[in-house]
Amino acid sequence: MKKIFFVLVCIWLLFPLGVSKGEVWKTSQPTYHAEEATSDTVVNWNAVAEGMVNALVKHFWGASFEAYPNRYYFNYESDLSNMSTNHYWPQAHAMDVIVDAYLRTSNQQYLNFYPLWWEGAPKFNFSGKDTDPWWNEFVDDMEWIALAQLRMYESTQREQYLLKARQLYDDWIWTTWGPEDEKPWNGGITWKTDVSKSKNACSNGPAAIIAARIYNMYDAIIHVSEKPKHAYLEEALKIYKWLRDNLYNAKTGKVYDNMNLKGEVSPMVFTYNQGTFIGAAHELYKITGDEAYLSEAVKAASYVVDQMSTNSGVLKDASSGDGGLFNGIFFRYFVKLVNEPNLDLKTRKKFHDYISLSAKVMWENGVNQESMLYGGNWWSAPTSRRGVSLTAHLSGCMLMEAMCVLEPLPK
Repeated sequence: MKKIFFVLVCIWLLFPLGVSKGEVWKTSQPTYHAEEATSDTVVNWNAVAEGMVNALVKHFWGASFEAYPNRYYFNYESDLSNMSTNHYWPQAHAMDVIVDAYLRTSNQQYLNFYPLWWEGAPKFNFSGKDTDPWWNEFVDDMEWIALAQLRMYESTQREQYLLKARQLYDDWIWTTWGPEDEKPWNGGITWKTDVSKSKNACSNGPAAIIAARIYNMYDAIIHVSEKPKHAYLEEALKIYKWLRDNLYNAKTGKVYDNMNLKGEVSPMVFTYNQGTFIGAAHELYKITGDEAYLSEAVKAASYVVDQMSTNSGVLKDASSGDGGLFNGIFFRYFVKLVNEPNLDLKTRKKFHDYISLSAKVMWENGVNQESMLYGGNWWSAPTSRRGVSLTAHLSGCMLMEAMCVLEPLPK
């Protein structure tokens, strides 16, 4: 791989925000000297992740721009090149990256985004109901939002975030389950509220993760509902079983995209569905200790590593649209599996090497090391600051944040 020598200056911006005209982002301007980024050298992943999150704020956060002081929302493309507000689900993943950055740095200025996004995300959700501005016709969109809210709670212990996530799950997500006696679907979480018989991996994997995490957090809830704690675990197990039995290929590790209106299983396979299947299986393994869940997570991950990484050893390019997020979602859950201490050392090393190689390829080739933007092409960095997709840049951020939590292999 061609060697790249560089000195990169990351400029952290000052910009006016919102209601009180106060500044959320105000720092000095540190100079970042990265090491030579070759396959044989060590990269400062914390510095890289920090630079890319700064780019997220600078180029996508609506209130970064002088004319939009109250736009507490992440724009769909960089530098005002796409101001549409009908793209709800990337908001959850953008906020997830802000949570990553806060957990990594404990920087109060990341925490300051929480209440602003809490105001802006439902305000710009034009699918919202009068009774619940967080509601969306796409069930999986509400699930991504709920997952982000659960992580906001985990990082702050502010109960409002946990309560909202639980309410979204109880009122709008779990209520789309079933009916269990309706063949050939026999249960499953619906993908879209007005398409009740399309049962998708993207609506069942995240739902199982939400239910499992609420189960784990249940004892922290002050305002306990009538729904008992064990019900969430039972639902997580039920959702995962449906996903495994209907959309998972136990021989190959493939997770198929959906069971459609005719009850037919789509042959399409996407990295984000592999990721949330891995995430759900791993959550249930940690709760139950059942080795079958860990084995299924490993098989699903191995399919991505061995069969889907056909782009000179990395995943396919994904530069725009919903697909721009798919690889990042996979890495979010994959790194948790890589860090699993009960994973056998051979598998752990294989996965560890794979995610490390992926990150180095992205950093050396796909990230513009001046703007710190990633455009979704592993082998070619974006040449312009304007017009980069939010979804693609978020996938880059998620991989770099994953590298910051990746644990070293045992010696």
